[in-house]
Amino acid sequence: MTLRLNVIGLVAADLEASVRFYRRLGVEFGEPTGGHVQATLPGGMQLMIDTEETVRSFHPDWQGQPGRIGLAVECDGVAEVDKVFAELTGAGYGGELEPFDAFWGQRYATVLDPDGNGVDLYAPLA
Repeated sequence: MTLRLNVIGLVAADLEASVRFYRRLGVEFGEPTGGHVQATLPGGMQLMIDTEETVRSFHPDWQGQPGRIGLAVECDGVAEVDKVFAELTGAGYGGELEPFDAFWGQRYATVLDPDGNGVDLYAPLA
């Protein structure tokens, strides 16, 4: 078998809130339909978000737990890490790690999506 990772699937308590959050990061979703929304990202990867109700429609015993996945978004530069962090936290989203210069050579920060999933923002320092 050849692993072909091509979908990131998230589950949201509030689909509209999650769509608003990820649109702020540049994701171009269509309109949600039937508790589901998806977008094709640059490079072909797909981001899909389903409501808890949608998941329970085919997996009745499903129990969600935020924080079991982390996403990382490469920013266009060090200043953009700070800018996006400020915009998202200013809009009321949680800031888990304020921007800092990491020892591994990146400007790095973490915000939380509406369901508590960590979304890292990063850019190379040099």
